[in-house]
Amino acid sequence: MSRNDSTPDNPHPSGVDIKELTLPALTAWLEAGGIKPFHASQIFKWIYARQVDDFNEMTDLGKQLRIRLMDHFVVNRLQQVAVEKAADGTRKYLFGLADGNFIESVLIPEKNHLTLCISSQVGCAQRCRFCLTGTGGFIRNLSSGEILAQVRDIRNELGDADKLTNLVFMGMGEPLANYDNLIAALAVITDNRCGMAFSANRVTLSTAGLVPKIIRLGRDAAVSLAVSLNATNNQTRDQLMPINRRYPIETLIDACRNYPLKKRRKITFEYILIKGINDSPDDAERLARLLNPSWAKINLIPFNEFPESRFLRPAAAVIERFMDILHQRQYVTIIRASKGRDISAACGQLRVRVAESQDQ
Repeated sequence: MSRNDSTPDNPHPSGVDIKELTLPALTAWLEAGGIKPFHASQIFKWIYARQVDDFNEMTDLGKQLRIRLMDHFVVNRLQQVAVEKAADGTRKYLFGLADGNFIESVLIPEKNHLTLCISSQVGCAQRCRFCLTGTGGFIRNLSSGEILAQVRDIRNELGDADKLTNLVFMGMGEPLANYDNLIAALAVITDNRCGMAFSANRVTLSTAGLVPKIIRLGRDAAVSLAVSLNATNNQTRDQLMPINRRYPIETLIDACRNYPLKKRRKITFEYILIKGINDSPDDAERLARLLNPSWAKINLIPFNEFPESRFLRPAAAVIERFMDILHQRQYVTIIRASKGRDISAACGQLRVRVAESQDQ
């Protein structure tokens, strides 16, 4: 077995995973070894466009270069621990990492395409009260290679990889709290020349509201921004999202107003509707006053109940009334349907269940 083979008994071969290198870093490594830098783009194309794991298959590289790459690097795959398939076609993946931790990714079927929801951290430090992932605490950031591997591996197993057109950073973790690795991964994801060639407009990053990083993101990447808002006053948001005590609503909205947007693009504000907490007509009116329909659209997300949560999903009539008020105020508003509700749908639920079974 070559050193970059991967089997169930050896899911994480030794060696530096070349996916941890950015294109400039790989170029610099080649140049330091006296190798022409244009080979970096060739190597990236083999890895990300052609899904090749074996350097020997990179046939437009010279033999000596392939040997040198094999001596220094591997191209790892994540360990696929579990996959749950829902009746609506949603697939939830549990991936094992080299250090024994787990992350989740969710493949979501849309009308004419697929969307992949990926994780940026193992666990989460934000402690949002409505989120199952936050109850397990924060373990560590994902590396850029681990972020990229979720997309690369799932794309590889799809019969028609071109159908995967949209990526959302809405899985485990706060993406902006893992900023450097996030930006490195986004560079590969949106690289049309030798990377994954996703349109930046079809890559959406969701944040709980790390205001300084929102401002940096607007300079460093051209991806779409989604903000997890979930309340219309600081008292309620303080209770739901502890980050609000550091960056209150007024500060957050000001950062969003100054976020650079392409023509006809809007910031998405995610609003999880929780029974008796933030779902009243007064909440809807305050939300309409807080934002501006010229640069904001709103995703209403009925709370996805999970065991031991003290929160409940509002009645359908309450949800419809909330949306009607926003429509009357000229907002683009949708109720985001919960996909995969017949499987471990809540973010982190499959990870928790597998971890509990291993402890027994």
